[in-house]
Amino acid sequence: MTNPKTPAPALLAWASRALGAQPSVQDASHPRDNSRVFQLSLPGDIRFYLKVSPRPLMYERETLALRHAVPALGAGRAPQLRASSAEHLALLLTAVPGRPLKQLTLTPAEEARAHRQGGTLLARLHAAGDLSGPRHAEAEQALRLAADGAEQHLREAGNRVTAAEQKLVRDLAEQLRGLPPLPLAFIHGDAWDRNIVWSKDLGQAGWIDFERARFAAAVQDFVLMACTTWADRPDLRAACLQGYGRDLTPDEQHALKAWRRSTR
Repeated sequence: MTNPKTPAPALLAWASRALGAQPSVQDASHPRDNSRVFQLSLPGDIRFYLKVSPRPLMYERETLALRHAVPALGAGRAPQLRASSAEHLALLLTAVPGRPLKQLTLTPAEEARAHRQGGTLLARLHAAGDLSGPRHAEAEQALRLAADGAEQHLREAGNRVTAAEQKLVRDLAEQLRGLPPLPLAFIHGDAWDRNIVWSKDLGQAGWIDFERARFAAAVQDFVLMACTTWADRPDLRAACLQGYGRDLTPDEQHALKAWRRSTR
């Protein structure tokens, strides 16, 4: 089913009250069925984004991230939460300067600079979450849950996956279960070029879309980039980890290799 190109009247009324004015609306959704994002513009080139989460869990995760961890990234480096509505699963967010890397054509030097800054921001985010109490247990269990999810993926794949490929995925899942404790963090959860924004004018990177943010092993935030952009751009991997402030430990590198191989 095609997503509406405008917010529901009640949702737009809520956003207008929060902004104190009636904005003009433009659809800014990703090209997928469950994405509902709208750009709201006010006079003076003031822009906000109205985001409707597809599920309550994603709404809760992004709201927690924006309130408690994302401010550590600094002004202009991530959205700020203007208002939220549990009734509508809606978030009213400030705009971040720039556009996603995936939409830009940059020089290799600019790409490296963006990934270096992206790594610096991930380091801030990873250190910002409070890992005490049950959140520490949640982060410790994340690696096991990721390994356990392999069986669900195999069931969904059905006969599209050969017996040899099924064995490989199960072997890699066992390797993940057998790893010693890894460094824990509050992760972005969807860290790749679609969600890194880059402002050419400011020479500044930022992160958007925190709906998968959670407590987990820090290395899990590098899986998507390792499987996509970094696969044939080791210079961008080096730049990101330079910005991050440390290389991955041998156990983290082993975990990353297992994830990469299981997603091929």
